[in-house]
Amino acid sequence: MVTATDTNLLTLAQWFSPAYPVGAFAYSHGLESVIEAGELISARDLDHWARILIDHGSGRSDALFLSAAYLAGTPEDIAEIDATARAFAPSRERLMETELMGAAFCRTTAALHGVALVDLTYPVAVGRAARLCDLPQETVATWFLHAFAANLVSAAIRAVPLGQTEGQGVLASLAPLCVAVARETLNGDLDALSGTALAADIASMTHETLYSRSFRT
Repeated sequence: MVTATDTNLLTLAQWFSPAYPVGAFAYSHGLESVIEAGELISARDLDHWARILIDHGSGRSDALFLSAAYLAGTPEDIAEIDATARAFAPSRERLMETELMGAAFCRTTAALHGVALVDLTYPVAVGRAARLCDLPQETVATWFLHAFAANLVSAAIRAVPLGQTEGQGVLASLAPLCVAVARETLNGDLDALSGTALAADIASMTHETLYSRSFRT
């Protein structure tokens, strides 16, 4: 017998699947710049880089935006959270990434679930959709962060390149951190926003100057 919990998990598996048309595969979140500079050449380097992003950079801030959107009471609150998410993007390319992925997520999810979603940044769109679809907040935040980590690993597997097994080992090692950060950001307190992953922010700024690029960011 299929339960509501089973259905919820399958919905999240669909939302965060590489097949869900948000175009996540096209973005490296600045990793391509670091790889091009020879600063990320191993699974150990990737693990270090991803941990900083999830714990101190855009992973944590996006989890806060997701939870704030989930807890928001009115469309006006959502609009304010979304405006803050756009303002918090540290570079033009990172803003483009969250805007385009969010718009794509809104289009597909609105069509599938019959909910009102229009051109929100990606974490805000996911948080709002999860609330409208009555999905469990902590589970959604955890899956969101795991998908974020998986996309970083996928980009590194292609660009370093790393072996598939090495990459999957890194992703497995990041799982406890995804769980912890999701739990720590459940209050959606945007006063707690901060960003100390400065090397990643700079990498996202320098990416647009690369002579040859495989990723959009």
